[in-house]
Amino acid sequence: MPYPYELRPLPYAYDALCPEISDRTLHFHHGKHLQTYVDHLNKALADCPDCQKKSLEELLRDLDRIPESKRTAIRNNGGGVYNHYLYFDCMGCRGSTPAGNLSQAMARAFGSLEEWRVRMKEAALGQFGSGYAWLVADGDCALSVVKTPNQDCPLSQGLWPLLCVDVWEHAYYLDYQNRRGDYLDAWFGLINWDFVSNRYDIRRG
Repeated sequence: MPYPYELRPLPYAYDALCPEISDRTLHFHHGKHLQTYVDHLNKALADCPDCQKKSLEELLRDLDRIPESKRTAIRNNGGGVYNHYLYFDCMGCRGSTPAGNLSQAMARAFGSLEEWRVRMKEAALGQFGSGYAWLVADGDCALSVVKTPNQDCPLSQGLWPLLCVDVWEHAYYLDYQNRRGDYLDAWFGLINWDFVSNRYDIRRG
């Protein structure tokens, strides 16, 4: 997706995640919040031709090479775009399970899918304020769970994001108010494991 960036449509209808996530929440989350990150990212890149030539992944992976005057805006808004796209892409396939190489890697890292859920929920609940919890792969394709504040992205830590859950309040407050744990329990049932398994295979090469 080259500069200037445009708001990418969701891979499903706004009501596809109901009742776990309402169409009202998705309209605000995708159409308002994400659009703002897209607009601010374009603004940040407007006078930085070298940055415009890089992919979003390259910008976030190589933040230390970004001009200091642009670094914070790109971390916040570039992360806001990348993180949201991955969050939305990781949902929409009820009843799927990890497959193939990913299933084997999760068994090695966590012992079971249920244990991964425990660790993922702990990370998401433990993220103070806004941020994300992630399933990531390192350079050896070993899996772990991490959390990041605000719109920080694991790409900047040399990790490959496989899926994430958004724990900014705008992701769930209309539906769950302050019940973040209930939102997380519902989110687990929406994960598109076919998509996540494919991302892991891409990482493996």
